[in-house]
Amino acid sequence: MNFDRIQEKLAVLADAAKYDVSCSSSGGKRKNANGGLGNAEGMGICHSFTQDGRCVSLLKILLTNFCIYDCQYCVTRRSNDEMKRVAFTVAEVVELTMSFYRRNYIEGLFLSSGIFKDADTTMERLVRVARTLRKDHKFNGYIHLKTIPGASEDLISEAGLYADRLSVNIELPSEISLQSLAPEKNYHDIEVPMELIRDQALAAKEEGKVLKKTPLFAPAGQSTQLIVGATPETDQQILTLSDTLYRDYSLKRVYYSGYVPINTGHQELSIVKAPPVLREHRLYQSDWLMRYYGFDAQEITTAEAPNLALDIDPKLAWALRNRDVYPVDVNAADYELLLRIPGVGVRSAQRIVVARRTIRLTRDHLKKLGVVLHRAAYFLTADGPVPPTRELDSVQLKHRLLSLDSGARLGLKQTQLTLF
Repeated sequence: MNFDRIQEKLAVLADAAKYDVSCSSSGGKRKNANGGLGNAEGMGICHSFTQDGRCVSLLKILLTNFCIYDCQYCVTRRSNDEMKRVAFTVAEVVELTMSFYRRNYIEGLFLSSGIFKDADTTMERLVRVARTLRKDHKFNGYIHLKTIPGASEDLISEAGLYADRLSVNIELPSEISLQSLAPEKNYHDIEVPMELIRDQALAAKEEGKVLKKTPLFAPAGQSTQLIVGATPETDQQILTLSDTLYRDYSLKRVYYSGYVPINTGHQELSIVKAPPVLREHRLYQSDWLMRYYGFDAQEITTAEAPNLALDIDPKLAWALRNRDVYPVDVNAADYELLLRIPGVGVRSAQRIVVARRTIRLTRDHLKKLGVVLHRAAYFLTADGPVPPTRELDSVQLKHRLLSLDSGARLGLKQTQLTLF
């Protein structure tokens, strides 16, 4: 095997893979039960942070950057003559994965690909990589495979037996935009594999309740990616689509990727600038509110303001629009309402519910329970003085909170300087 040539391919195909952000291992539970190599149980992948704060990594590459499609927002598009085209063989990807894993460089594999020849040919090679790792090398580390729209159901079904997570990227947030910039693609071909993955994962889960040896099917679920800022969709449209995907297709994650201008020669994209990074961040915060805080997509934005505010987070923005809900009595409010208090997170809300069974909570208690009190104080009541929330209108309260947040960040920096 020519390792210099493999290194050359790796440099090209790893760089091209950076535009796909739809990778995470949260939810993977594959155990090392056959004396093989690796263990994905409770682990995270893809240079991301797990729930316990660990940073973990994976080998994230394309199988090839050859592509029969000419999606104008994509660096591997057919018409990109500046792209150096290379492809890994199945054996090379397997060897790289095993070699990197043994050296403790990675904890798994994220494998995507351009589409060469047709969807089935590409999908078959992706599946063959996963099958070889699992069967021939007894690899129990994390595997995330990109599902190719238009591939046969049999190949997608087999992929789910070897991969911990599958992803089908929608890319653009509306059919109209997809037809404009990627006319060779359509939503139907994307939705079909999503439905298949959802149904087979559910069937495997139900069968597993009866038969313990039922094979796992994509145990970490499926995800997708939406490109933000290449087309004119509002944040409200994007969040509404995400909400539909979570409900209808049981997705584990929707990832938001700010558009990177990579095709300045295209008439429409030549005038498009990269969106502010903060917009992407606000979408992730909103996504979190939908998945863990009980917010509906239609609550987070409004018809009058369909795009998320950049200066304040979406939870605070909702609270300032709904002042009549506050202050919330932390000693009496239900869990769902506690989650609507700015400065109260999921864990602190859970702690409040447990703690108030045995004691009347004061502000001192709340601080010990993890509540960000300099923010939450204006939206709650506890035993003790009532906060002066009604003395300030929403605009005044917003400015005060921004000032307090800035002061808190400055205090943290000063503390860090003192410590280090």
